[in-house]
Amino acid sequence: MNRHPRLVQLLEYVHAHGSVTVDQLATTLGVTLQTVRRDVQRLADEGLLARFHGGVRVPSSTTENLAHQQRENLNAEGKLRIARDVAAAVPDGCSLILNIGTTTEAIARALLNHSGLRVITNNLNVASILSTNASSEVIVVGGVVRGRDQGIVGEAAVDFIRQFKVDIALMGISGIEADGTLRDYDYREVKVSQTIVAHAREVWVAADSSKFNRPAMVEVAKLSQIDRLFTDAEPPDPFPSLLAEAQVRCTVASQP
Repeated sequence: MNRHPRLVQLLEYVHAHGSVTVDQLATTLGVTLQTVRRDVQRLADEGLLARFHGGVRVPSSTTENLAHQQRENLNAEGKLRIARDVAAAVPDGCSLILNIGTTTEAIARALLNHSGLRVITNNLNVASILSTNASSEVIVVGGVVRGRDQGIVGEAAVDFIRQFKVDIALMGISGIEADGTLRDYDYREVKVSQTIVAHAREVWVAADSSKFNRPAMVEVAKLSQIDRLFTDAEPPDPFPSLLAEAQVRCTVASQP
């Protein structure tokens, strides 16, 4: 179907960022809020976008995540900026748990110049990246390997993590909903993530802007259970007030 160039640009911008506010779209496209709202409604009626209060996002299932390569490409530049900020905040010589996700894989790459880290992970991609750092130690969680993304899940993984108490859990997440819950898709993965939260002195979540208002089926944790949130753009409403109420320190990665 032939579309107005503005609609094509709008779709491309939302797909690049995952979710954006109406204000962001108006500024980016150089049009009025009324025009953006009309365009968004048209695209939502066609099933190409999903609306939420104050913004719009890529339509997604609540039961199944995107493929690993799709997630890797989605907002890759934002994930790199987040990873740099996370790595800058991680001190040498501490213990970490990194979970499954393309954002934690970006963080692993950013940690390659650190020394004295002891890293536990249920992500074989993270283990492969960090194992090249001779000054740090990597411990791989036991369990069932998911072929689609090299994540390790299951009860054996839960039992393994229960042996430890680390300084910092560095966690990716599939979605943060407007009720203040952090959510994911695979129940087995969620059980591992919940155990990670319970066995860390501090919990840091790294989530690019596409994760706000993104629905997923299973609750991992509430915002009140985390200490820091790293993201690549100012969170849309109602998240600033939710983060303040939960006393979560939010770091928005600066532009390069």
